Amino acid sequence: MLTGNKGEWSEVYTLLKVLSDKVLFAGNENLEKIENLIFPVIKILRDESNGTFEFGYDNDIVVIKNDEEQFRIPINKFTEQANILLAELKKTTTATFSIPVIEEFINSFKCQSLKASSSVKSDIRIVIHDHRTGTNTELGFSIKSQLGGSSTLLNAAKTTNFVYKVANLKNTDIQVINQIDGRSKIKDRIEKIKEKSGTLEFINTENQIFENNLTLIDSSLPKIIAELLKQFFTSKLSKTVDLVTEISTRNPLNYKTGNSHPYYSYKIKRFLTDIALGMMPSKVWTGEYDVTGGYLIVKDDGEILCYHIYNKNKFEDYLLHNTKFDTASSKRHGFGKIYEENGELKFKLNLQIRFLK
Repeated sequence: MLTGNKGEWSEVYTLLKVLSDKVLFAGNENLEKIENLIFPVIKILRDESNGTFEFGYDNDIVVIKNDEEQFRIPINKFTEQANILLAELKKTTTATFSIPVIEEFINSFKCQSLKASSSVKSDIRIVIHDHRTGTNTELGFSIKSQLGGSSTLLNAAKTTNFVYKVANLKNTDIQVINQIDGRSKIKDRIEKIKEKSGTLEFINTENQIFENNLTLIDSSLPKIIAELLKQFFTSKLSKTVDLVTEISTRNPLNYKTGNSHPYYSYKIKRFLTDIALGMMPSKVWTGEYDVTGGYLIVKDDGEILCYHIYNKNKFEDYLLHNTKFDTASSKRHGFGKIYEENGELKFKLNLQIRFLK
């Protein structure tokens, strides 16, 4: 019996729903459908452990092909099953679960898994027709669902730690600060450092590959993200767009803003886009995207919106307006305490970015 969480079942829902709709709807930064930007679906390709399945159309029939067989199923069956699955996803409260009726349906055309094969980067590949260019293009998409918990854009790890020098602080204050505990202990420790006239000055990231990746995207990114992290841990702001708005007002890098160039938002949008399409902190980034299309967002009402790199501005705006900074486990990732290294006092902050629910 197939069991999975809401994110995994959302991959099956996306397949059923998109086949039922026969189109992809583009979305804006507010997760709203752009009524005049619709992409007809020519076919869908899904890679499973037992081969690649191709889903095409013959009028109101979905034609499913694998390496050995062909199946023909009316579209209204996909509509019916998508509605059943959505209802189950909305009402289920357990972490992992099975849905026998959906499993029976997908098994009827020999699909046997919830997730796409782990050997491919995209969750689903879709051939769309672009009216503007008159061409059919195959795009690979990552699926993000609002039906479950908020998913991460950038996972926390020691590789995403930023290292700061603690200046103007007495050694006698270290133990008192490090002993501060509680849910907001990182913020409280930084506040205590400030009370003791100490300051945090960015030095580098803990992982050199991550810093090099950031520098490749933009030479100022390490410093900008270090400032955003300090702002996140010293204020009530967490949404990426709010943090960027605030840093743009403060302008800590002293850009020449007389002509209203959007320095900070432009650079952060590039950063978010590269993460979304393949950049990982621990691996050398060359700028080659792993996900060639973009994201399919399953909204909590079941609507699916498409964001892809053909509409680069919409995709970037979506990422900026629909992500937030989050606090990971300081114990697991080794940050949030003052320590001494090479005669200097240092303090680490960790970067983790999540999608908004």
